[in-house]
Amino acid sequence: MPILEQQTARDRDGQALPKVPVPPLKQTLDMYLKCVQHLVKEEQFKKTKAIVEKFGAPGGTGEVLQKKLLERRDKTTNWVYDYWLEDMYLNNRLALPVNSSPVMVFPKQAFRDHKDALRFAARLIRGVLEYKALIDARRLPVEFARGQLAGTPMCMEQYNRLFTSYRYPGLKTDTLKVQMNAASSAPEHIIVACKNQFFVLDIVANSKQLNETEISSQLEKIMKMAENAEDRLPPVGILTSDERTEWAQARDALIKDQINRDSLALIESCLCVVCLDEPNGLAPNDTNRALLMLHGGGRERNGANRWYDKSMQFVIGMDGICGVVCDHSPFEGIVLVQCSEYLMKYITGTPSKVATSSSIRELPPPGRLLWKCNPHIQGLLKASGDRLQRLVNNLDMDVFKFEVYGKEFIKKQKMSPDAFIQVALQLAFYKCNGRLVSTYESASIRRFQEGRVDNIRSATAEALAFVKSMKDDRGTFTDSEKMKRLRDAINAQTNYTIAAITGMAIDNHLLGLLRIAKELKMEKPEIFCDETYLASNQFILSTSQVPTTVEMFCCYGPVVPNGYGACYNPQSDHIIFCVSSFWESTQTSSAVFVKALNEGLLEIRDLCNSSSAAATKPTDSSQGAGQSRKSGK
Repeated sequence: MPILEQQTARDRDGQALPKVPVPPLKQTLDMYLKCVQHLVKEEQFKKTKAIVEKFGAPGGTGEVLQKKLLERRDKTTNWVYDYWLEDMYLNNRLALPVNSSPVMVFPKQAFRDHKDALRFAARLIRGVLEYKALIDARRLPVEFARGQLAGTPMCMEQYNRLFTSYRYPGLKTDTLKVQMNAASSAPEHIIVACKNQFFVLDIVANSKQLNETEISSQLEKIMKMAENAEDRLPPVGILTSDERTEWAQARDALIKDQINRDSLALIESCLCVVCLDEPNGLAPNDTNRALLMLHGGGRERNGANRWYDKSMQFVIGMDGICGVVCDHSPFEGIVLVQCSEYLMKYITGTPSKVATSSSIRELPPPGRLLWKCNPHIQGLLKASGDRLQRLVNNLDMDVFKFEVYGKEFIKKQKMSPDAFIQVALQLAFYKCNGRLVSTYESASIRRFQEGRVDNIRSATAEALAFVKSMKDDRGTFTDSEKMKRLRDAINAQTNYTIAAITGMAIDNHLLGLLRIAKELKMEKPEIFCDETYLASNQFILSTSQVPTTVEMFCCYGPVVPNGYGACYNPQSDHIIFCVSSFWESTQTSSAVFVKALNEGLLEIRDLCNSSSAAATKPTDSSQGAGQSRKSGK
């Protein structure tokens, strides 16, 4: 979906960013075999190897598809963008909460009363308007890559979609619409949800934006209106929490009435949604705040006080539980982080602009969105509520703050913190299951025009060799052998990361070849029907690093019923892990995984310490050298 492409896909010096490459076919097929060999049985691998060799043979299907893919690259800004978006998000039929929408959990706020909470909300809305003005004026500084291959300029395209996107449910596939119109017809309203009712907050009156005090007073009116039980309408927002096909069918039923069409049109064109939540009555620890951000606690709590199709929903709980819920299809986690950090700094940093009474205008009260519901729609509301409740009851979340060490210790070992943590996650999984599985770690490809992500397959053969040595009860491996295997695993992980961020990973490429075959109406190539390929795309471990500089953390649910979601936020002296799984799966337990992760992180630290102690132990003949080496660390 190119938006103002000429202006955006350039770095600060006006150089156009390169297009995403199409890797050489042989390279991808070799890498694919290397990724799966140690994860499947030997017989199975032999079969897969034969299928892959046939696919990649000279004059074979692979070459035909590769040629077409290269032609597509020439004709498009980003050959993988639409394929990836549909495969990753739009075709997925699962409900957005927990399964797809990540959340950012803010520190608990100490509101004295509801007025305090509304002041916080008003300031947050002012922050949103200031941030959007920066985006619209293209005044956000271009970001440069950090970590591996630091310093490359990044595509800033995703920021343009923060407040202009809306995800429409479809019977078979969703549609992500981005308003591409000029600033003049840009949305000038926010939707406020309160007690499962929806209100339109105009942010401009007489061509002048509302100030903080005016917004606060409008929010006050919304709360009063929501409290009036006689006017209360059915909780239509709960429909958006349902599976996508169910919601698409319910939306078709709603739009038969003009009143509903008008209400939907206002929601679908808003800047963002602000959810004013009722107190939840749960202890506000990290885990509970994460759960409440992910699903609102179901219909009995704040689960219906949401509109999941909108890309940004800001949640402000009267009990101080606050955060952001976002639809993941328009942008990646880093964009959510940058926006959230800007807002937190704005809220805590700007002195409250208490407007003089003369500058506070008498504004008409915000309008309530009306809904016309017949018995059929009432039945759909109940069914959606039931399904959300099942999801709420199913989610097993454990937010774990590992406080023994953080990035500083890892860097002292001359290791990449991200690679180190990924290897630790493999060790934790191995401790729980005695095997490794297909793992997903998102890798940004924003070095390229309209780049989104590819996948780092962290369950490498080297990681398996390392975790086996750590679980060796017979003492077959010395510490120095274990250490060598750790370094090999970290190097393999780092090398895969570099391949992925430079457009040389395998997942996007294989998806591209599969989609070209479909477009050519070919019979589905055998490589994509093979059980190895199908299993390799069931990500039992779905991970991502979402670092923040302001106190907050990100989390999400697992992507398969028997899997784990593991989001981590490494800080200098601690690491926050958000581990999720489903209670309905007997194969997973977040608490068991966290316990194994904690043990593994301590074991790896002990291994590093014992090997650095061994390396710096002075021997008689080279005492001086040994001493100087130690002081040089």
